[in-house]
Amino acid sequence: MLKTIQHNHEEQRFEVHLEGHVGYMSYQLKDGVIEYDHTIVPRELGGRGIGSELVKYGLAYARIHHLQVIPTCSFVSAYIDKHEVYQDLLF
Repeated sequence: MLKTIQHNHEEQRFEVHLEGHVGYMSYQLKDGVIEYDHTIVPRELGGRGIGSELVKYGLAYARIHHLQVIPTCSFVSAYIDKHEVYQDLLF
């Protein structure tokens, strides 16, 4: 459904570039813990599941890299609450 999600290491975020807009989920990484602090999807891209795709990607990244997750972003927190499979990632 989505275009490719890119990992922007310099900006510490996962991004989707679509139709001239950028949606992203930003993070802070320290000592084996990744804190997801913002999920931003421009209004023009809303309603397409882009935020959920970014969160799934970020959580898969955390799992692959053996990181614990702090979901400061309310969207990420709500997503984890709804999907029990990610509960084990919580810090």
